[in-house]
Amino acid sequence: MSPTPDSAAVLVIGNEILSGRTRDANVQTIGSALAAMGIRLREVRIVEDRPEAIMEAVNALRVRHQQVFTTGGIGPTHDDITTDCIAAAFGVEVQHHPEAVRRLTHYYGEAETTEVRLRMARIPLGASLIDNPVSAAPGFTLENVHVLPGVPRILAAMLPNVLATLPGGPPIVSRTVTAWIRESDIANELAAVQADYPTLDLGSYPFMREGRFGTSLVVRGGDEQAVNAAAAAVEAFLRARNAAFEPPLG
Repeated sequence: MSPTPDSAAVLVIGNEILSGRTRDANVQTIGSALAAMGIRLREVRIVEDRPEAIMEAVNALRVRHQQVFTTGGIGPTHDDITTDCIAAAFGVEVQHHPEAVRRLTHYYGEAETTEVRLRMARIPLGASLIDNPVSAAPGFTLENVHVLPGVPRILAAMLPNVLATLPGGPPIVSRTVTAWIRESDIANELAAVQADYPTLDLGSYPFMREGRFGTSLVVRGGDEQAVNAAAAAVEAFLRARNAAFEPPLG
């Protein structure tokens, strides 16, 4: 299977996400940053801290998408198993990376660079480091898989170092048209616009507010001219239905 061009996936690793104890904030950060580069986030998976689940997901995603981002499980404790699972998925060994050791030693000092902390310097053979400007412990990239921490502020600080290495296309732009009309009443018209613009993504998001039914229609794609044209077509069929826009169009 060849990877889908200009596509990415995120693999969220952690029992705390699945249990509901922690709310994920990283998918939105990664997805927004990728969209600005013209790379579509097409798939997100959440798996538990179980080696078989992590390895299966990594191997499935890395052949399906050009870029894969993992979050979580690269800290110093016994349950941080992502590094070993990534290495096993690729069939390589894990060793202390000399540069990662140097960075951690510089950050903590010789006396505080314990074996527990040096777990964060264990990197699969052949991987390159992802700089961590917040707490020194690096992530890593192995082929098309980018391994990042789960702490949102640290991930956000590290992400630009990954994005700088990726080829990008035109930014993904979006236009939203919201009107007071039932989604089911405009399904055929929306399908016709999608057929006219097959390279764009048209999403329909119904809502109810103060007893009224409405729908937000979102047009997304890398061709701004086509996005604007499709949004205009959406507005046109809504006007034909005498739908009230929210907020009203100028």
